[in-house]
Amino acid sequence: MYRIETATIADIPVIQQLRDEIWRTTYKDLLSPEQIDYMLELMYSTAALSSQITEKKHSFLLLYDDQRPIGFASYSTTDEAGVYKLQKIYLHGDYQGKGVGKLLLDEVVKRVKAANAAILELDVKKDNKARFFYEKQGFTIFKEKDTDIGNGYWMRDYVMRRPL
Repeated sequence: MYRIETATIADIPVIQQLRDEIWRTTYKDLLSPEQIDYMLELMYSTAALSSQITEKKHSFLLLYDDQRPIGFASYSTTDEAGVYKLQKIYLHGDYQGKGVGKLLLDEVVKRVKAANAAILELDVKKDNKARFFYEKQGFTIFKEKDTDIGNGYWMRDYVMRRPL
C-alpha cells in the first residue's frame, strides 16, 4: 500500500537515506564520482535541506510502500506568477516503470493546482533518460539552460514545462 506524506525538518534523515540509496545509482553514468559527491553535499546536506524547507519554502513529499520509504519529491513557487517548479523527484530503482513515479508526480500536480499553479516546470539533465518519463507525463522542452553550480561543474539541462 503506497502512501504519500508531507515531509518536515524531522524527516531530513529519511530524505538523506533515500539520497544514499538512489542518487549514486541514478547518476553513475551521467556524472563523475567527484561531481556526485559535490552535488550531494551542495543539495542534500542537513544544512542545505533545512534551508530548502525553511528559507526557500520548498515542499517535500515522502513516498512509502507500507513502512518503507521508496521515494521523494520537492516543489516550490518561482518568480513567475502561476509557475511552480518540481525541484526533485526520485524513486527507488525497484519501483521504476511500475506507475509509482507517476503516482508521486500526480500528487505534486494535485498540490500545485490547489495552490493555483498554471504550469509545472522542471530541469532535467540533457542526457538523463528521465526526460522520456517527463514527456510521457505531458512535459515538453521549454528551453535549454546551462548553470554553473560551482567547483568547475556545470549542469546542462532542459527546462521542461507542463500546463496544468
